[in-house]
Amino acid sequence: MNTDPVSKPFRKTGDPVALTSESPLHPRRKSRRIMVGPVPVGGGAPISVQSMTNTLTADVPATLQQIAELTAAGCDIVRVAVPSQDDADALPEICRKSPIPVIADIHFQSKYVFQAIDAGCAAVRVNPGNIRKFESVGPDICKAATDAGISLRIGVNAGSLDKELYAKYGGPTPEALVASALKEAHMFEDVGFHDFKISVKHHDVITMVQTYRLLASKGDWPLHLGVTEAGPQWQGTIKSCLAFGALLAEGIGDTIRVSLSAPPVEEVKVGCKLLEYMGLRPRKFDIISCPSCGRAQVDVIQLASAVTEGLKNVTAPIRVAVMGCIVNGPGEAREADLGVASGNGKGQIFIKGKVIKTVPEDQIVDTLLEIANDMAAQMEAEGKVPDGSTGPVVVPIQHPNRRNG
Repeated sequence: MNTDPVSKPFRKTGDPVALTSESPLHPRRKSRRIMVGPVPVGGGAPISVQSMTNTLTADVPATLQQIAELTAAGCDIVRVAVPSQDDADALPEICRKSPIPVIADIHFQSKYVFQAIDAGCAAVRVNPGNIRKFESVGPDICKAATDAGISLRIGVNAGSLDKELYAKYGGPTPEALVASALKEAHMFEDVGFHDFKISVKHHDVITMVQTYRLLASKGDWPLHLGVTEAGPQWQGTIKSCLAFGALLAEGIGDTIRVSLSAPPVEEVKVGCKLLEYMGLRPRKFDIISCPSCGRAQVDVIQLASAVTEGLKNVTAPIRVAVMGCIVNGPGEAREADLGVASGNGKGQIFIKGKVIKTVPEDQIVDTLLEIANDMAAQMEAEGKVPDGSTGPVVVPIQHPNRRNG
């Protein structure tokens, strides 16, 4: 991920970039390439992770602070909402100071689209279904984007589907969503504009997957994947992973956003880890831990939770195994960079396959944290931590025997 300040003017969209990324599961769908600032999208480019700020865009310091946090978590592209004139007025400074490309999210008011382009946004997300008089203003938007060398995103959502298509298809069906996307895509292409990506979001996993499959069969547009209104963190993570996993396993998708009712940084963490586990990003920090079962001789849930929480800021590509019994424990701990096989009131600590020490159970966590941090510091010093590396996804676990206090 490029975290250098975005230079202006942006590289013209569609420029060839050698960097490509293949999936180990299925050949990537052939899509045309566009640029979002310096980030290539489509054409086999590495799948980028997006999120959206939840600050008032007009509050420039707060928005830039959140963008910095998203960047540190591994975000490649950030979207900011522009519902008011104050927000539009804040865009030039945000774009100038943001370390990653900024997309302006525009609804209803087409004048903000032109202001976002003039402000230096890397791209603009427009929802033709709710932009007033889009048929007449669309060509002017395309010309302004072409002149600025930026790309656009057509965002079709189940909740803002064109009323005529809603009535024709009996609701936001895959066919209705794709018909809407095709209508807007052809509107852009009829005036010679091709530097756009499309999203066709739905809150239902099955409908979303069916919609993207159908759209992918209709043309070579780069596709932005998203399950809209996915829900609270745990539910939304499951829904997004199911939908993205199904599509990415088929080679469909060029950029993603995990939409959660949670802090935006959590969206980025889930998105980055999802791509890692799909083999679409290099492996970074990872924790392996066994399930709780009757064989476990330690409280595996609490042990794994404590280790994960203690290492949440480690970004070096280290694999840590936290195991609780003698059946799979030694083998998994041996295969990890750092691991523990626990039982009988003690833990065997492994480094690169070799037992280096045995510690009492109450020292396991502190020992693992100390060694992991030393390993991470060494890798940092040797330049072995890639840019954009992320820490573990931390899901708070309430111990079943503890009361909330």
